[in-house]
Amino acid sequence: MLGAALRIAAPCKSSARFLFTQHSCRRPAAWGFIEPRCRLYSVLSWRARPSTTLPSYPPFPTLLRLRPLQSRFTSSGPTARAPVEPLPALPSSSVGKWLLFSSTLVFAIIVVGGVTRLTESGLSITEWRPITGILPPLSHAEWMVEFNKYRETPEFKLLNHSISLEDFKSIFYMEWGHRILGRLIGVLFVGPLAYFAMKKKIDAPMVARLSALSILIGFQGLLGWYMVKSGLEDSVMDTPGAVPRVSQYRLAAHLGTAFLLYVGMFGTGLAVVKDWKFAHGAPWSGLEGRSISSVMTNPLVKTFKKQAWAITGLVFLTALSGAFVAGLDAGLLYNEFPLMGGRLVPPCDELFDPAYSKNLDKSDKWWRNLFENPTTVQFDHRVLAMTTYLGTATLFAQTLRPAVRAALPPLARMATTAAFAMANVQVLLGISTLLYLVPVPLAAAHQAGSVLLLSAMVHLLINLRRPGTAARLWREAVQRPSGKTPRTI
Repeated sequence: MLGAALRIAAPCKSSARFLFTQHSCRRPAAWGFIEPRCRLYSVLSWRARPSTTLPSYPPFPTLLRLRPLQSRFTSSGPTARAPVEPLPALPSSSVGKWLLFSSTLVFAIIVVGGVTRLTESGLSITEWRPITGILPPLSHAEWMVEFNKYRETPEFKLLNHSISLEDFKSIFYMEWGHRILGRLIGVLFVGPLAYFAMKKKIDAPMVARLSALSILIGFQGLLGWYMVKSGLEDSVMDTPGAVPRVSQYRLAAHLGTAFLLYVGMFGTGLAVVKDWKFAHGAPWSGLEGRSISSVMTNPLVKTFKKQAWAITGLVFLTALSGAFVAGLDAGLLYNEFPLMGGRLVPPCDELFDPAYSKNLDKSDKWWRNLFENPTTVQFDHRVLAMTTYLGTATLFAQTLRPAVRAALPPLARMATTAAFAMANVQVLLGISTLLYLVPVPLAAAHQAGSVLLLSAMVHLLINLRRPGTAARLWREAVQRPSGKTPRTI
């Protein structure tokens, strides 16, 4: 092959010698590949030539030319581009929809848990069997076993000693349904999480965050049994006038954990869906033709966001105080509004009754009345509820100011309006529940309203955040002039 090339390149003379020199090399700046260019050079023969000009030869055979490798890795065009870095993992909209669905299940179990408490069904199952307790009693003998266990509880002996088997079945199914829904949430959350993690659909920080929620689900189950166990203790039998009920402290912890789970799933799901839409060209929070950075760094927007965070904390705190009202049946006192016994503020001897103190020096009188005195607990809930309402009203009023209205993203203004509207509904539900002596439908709607109000505030905060880093990088990649989307990790 080499001899053929030499014969094509020049006439062969016995007195001349030709040297096939190495090709010159050039290394592109962007890639580490060598682009060979082969040239055939001749060396003058040992005989002196009359002319110093090198003879012209036919071009190098096309079949022997090496194809440059640079075009295989860079974009076509007159100027080669630098290689595109792999994009970070961006959770798809399916991940966000799964999280929103999970938060809907948590919302449902919060409402079911409220109905379970209102119907006094929570103490009907006296054991905690996560595996064997999945199925309810299937025969009359099994029902009698569970009924006999319930007959040993303080609630049966002091309150429900005349309950029939059929009545027991109704409260049993209510508590059983509450527990089954909790198990269902665990399975439908942990299973898809493992799938998304194995398929690299979510990055490591997201896996860690959602794994923490999985652990919180398991902790919530343990906390629920710990709460129920407090209502099964026989010590209540030794206290005159005592009513068998679960500890209001454990009830508040159980409800607070459920709210944390809901906020974690709902907020993360909203953020994932919004980031996905933004990465594929949708405007952020309704901002059309405006710089996201300039909007989010506006002092008016930053101040508004801090106030929104404070109001969200108030909503959560008010919901926790409602758990103390429910745990102590404080809603059955002072069934009037806005007065309490004809006064805006009850007498101090009722708010801070020394009878609730357990220390000889009465040093625990203040905090025990705050959490154990039904009168004080209801008053605290009223104060927190009205403070929360005024806070949402203040946020809404700020959106009516021209300067703030022009600075806020459009979707943030809409979320503020929705939060204020939900606050009005929640206040009406709370007052109606109090005036009508806590009927089950109104009380359950009031508890559901607290979740919806918290959802509106979380939605507002999501619309006041910037897009995630991965979403911004994806959007830049999608909008590149080449039209080529680089590969993900």
